[in-house]
Parts: sequence; structure tokens; C-alpha cells
Amino acid sequence: MPITDTAARQAKPKEKPYTLKDGDGLFLYIAEGGTKSWHFRFSWHGKQARISLGTYPEIGLRDARERRDEARSLVAKGIDPRTERRQAKAEAAVHQENTFEAVANRWHEFKLPRWSAARKGAAVQARFYLDKDLIPELGKTPIAQMKRGDVLAAMRRVERRGALNSARKCRSWLNEIFRYGMAEGLLDMNPAADLDIVAQPEPPVQHNPYLRRDELKEFLIVLRDFKCAEYVRSAIRLLLLTGVRTIELRSATVDQFDFEDGLWSIPAGIVKQLQKRVRTKSGEIPPYLVPLSRQAVEEAKRVHQLTGRYRLLIAGRNDPRKPISDGTVNSAVSRMGYKGRLTGHGIRGTISTALNEMGYNEKWIDAQLSHIGDSYNHAEFVEQRRVMMQEWADYLDSLMVD
Repeated sequence: MPITDTAARQAKPKEKPYTLKDGDGLFLYIAEGGTKSWHFRFSWHGKQARISLGTYPEIGLRDARERRDEARSLVAKGIDPRTERRQAKAEAAVHQENTFEAVANRWHEFKLPRWSAARKGAAVQARFYLDKDLIPELGKTPIAQMKRGDVLAAMRRVERRGALNSARKCRSWLNEIFRYGMAEGLLDMNPAADLDIVAQPEPPVQHNPYLRRDELKEFLIVLRDFKCAEYVRSAIRLLLLTGVRTIELRSATVDQFDFEDGLWSIPAGIVKQLQKRVRTKSGEIPPYLVPLSRQAVEEAKRVHQLTGRYRLLIAGRNDPRKPISDGTVNSAVSRMGYKGRLTGHGIRGTISTALNEMGYNEKWIDAQLSHIGDSYNHAEFVEQRRVMMQEWADYLDSLMVD
């Protein structure tokens, strides 16, 4: 006699396991601990076999009977339902391993050694947008089933926020992820190809603003009189005296400086245009050499003394083991009244424009600003640049003479 849902619900555990039969091979197994599970018993090649159909009450009586009927149908066709289940689980596992999320994570891990470890580098940005936009939209879908419309919908999610620059980067990352999946043999077509055709256009690029030569005197006077922490003033002066990037100054350690010879050796891994060479080429990449004027040497010694003579040239105010914030210089320049007119990076543009106007060799200027070509030589034009930067420092001093 078939069991009822009431009988299944009220079945209590006993000292030994027992079963309640339903019909056509279906029965409810009640374990000593009270766990109840559905099983289907069938004959396979002259032997009695059985397969679990799930636990009660998660699987109710009606669902259990439907699963039994599906299993009986397989047996009638000469298919072992146990084998069918194992294959289904294997396929599900493959799908799980090859969802967009899984492939994107493998791609990201593959790319990590090739990316910069900078806080705002490609590794961090890619991870952020994968987790924020792309995986929530695409993550659970097997990559082989991904359609172009699915990928476009994910891109529109980013564009709707007005993050058009980020959307461009996401298109590039998606293109790489699907190409990575193609290389793994998971799909034959890249659904992220040609998305730029339907992308919302980005606004014109806003370059870092910089000052012209006739604006330098006023800036130097404002900098001299501006009420701020002295290490911030020194940081801005060192940027003006050397032309290095803010990250190169912020991460500078005192052991990089030869004050006697007036030379700053910046490790190649810190220099933006040398980082790719460090990651992709064998052998040691030499440091970038920055000749220092007398004024730059004095300023570097002064700020190192001022911030406690720690390992970093400019130690962080709250934690001397950490560099100053990447927003320190830009914030100070804005408060000086130069918001929209100058940035820390724009100081490099200021120096480049001024030195070119003053007639210095363009190759010397590019070398000083680490605009490094294919024939990069770490010692290129060092002595010529030493003279140029000393004359530049003297010129800045002359602007302050009334």
C-alpha cells in the first residue's frame, strides 16, 4: 500500500533503521538518528540495485515519485540511473569550473605576475570591476554559453554610471578573458569582439594641467608663503627640482641617494616605463639615474631630517614605514589656489615645456623625465642633465629674487 505524506512526516526513528514502502521500487528510509531519505530499488543485470533520490522533507512525496518515474524510464531504456547521475554531476562540475567567473578568475591569476603591484594598477582595477560589475552580471553562466548580448548588457551596466573610461577598460579585459577561454578550448568565438562599435563615446581626454614659464614666479611665491606641513612643501619643491613622478618620490628611500655625487638611483620596478621590462625580460634592469642639483640635494637632506630620518626619504606622518598619501601633493596644490591649473603630475609638463622653451636638448629633457625609448640606457646623458638641472634650479631661485 502506498505511503501518504502524513505517514512520511510522522515516521519516528527506532533502534534500528527501517523503511516505508511506497510502490514501483520507491521507499522511505528512516535512519536511527531520524534522517529520512528516499530511495529507488531496481533490477540491473539480474542484481538488485538502488539509488538515493534525496532527503525528506526537502524532497516531498510527489517529487520523490516523479524522480522515481524518471529513474524507471531510464532503466526501461537500458540506462543505469546511477551512471546517468554521475555523468550529470560531472557535467555540472565542468560547468562550474568553466563559468565566466571561474575563467575570469583563472585569467586574473595568470595575469598577476605580469601586472604592476601598484595600488591603482591594472591588477587592482581589473579585480575591482570583475567583482563589482562583470561577475555579478555574467559570473554563473558557462563561458561556452555566453552570447554577445549578455556581454553587452554587462557593459551597459558600467556605462549607465557614466564610467566610460572604466567601460573601455572592461571591454579590453573581457576581450582578454574570452580569448583566454578560447585558448583553453572552451569556446570557438569571442563574444566580446567588436563591442567598441556600440560603446558610448568617451569625453575628450583631460590632460594634467601644467603651468607656463610666466606663471612659475607666482607659484613659487605662493608655495613659499603657503601654510602647510613643511614636508609637503619639500615634496612639491623636489618634484619641481627633479621632474620625477609622484610615485617615484613617495616611494623613495634614502639609500637610493648618493648625496656626495648628487645622484638618485630609482629602482627600475618603480619607474612606470621600465616596469614592463622588469616583468618580461630576463636579467637585471638597471635603475633610472636622476642627477640632482645642489638645491635638490639640500631639499632631500632637509625633508629626510624633518620627517625623522627613517628609511623612506619622506616618511608618512602617521606611520613612518608607509609613504605619504598619493593625494598629498594634489590636495596641497589645490588648496594653494591652483585647482584645475596644476597637479603633481602636471609639474612634469611644466618642467618639460619650460626646458624646451629655454632651448635645452629634447633628448636630455626626455631622459630626465624618464620618457624611455627602446634603446634605453640608464646612464644616458647623465652629465648633460646634471648641468641642465643645476641651471634649472638656479633659474627657479632667480625668480624669487625681487
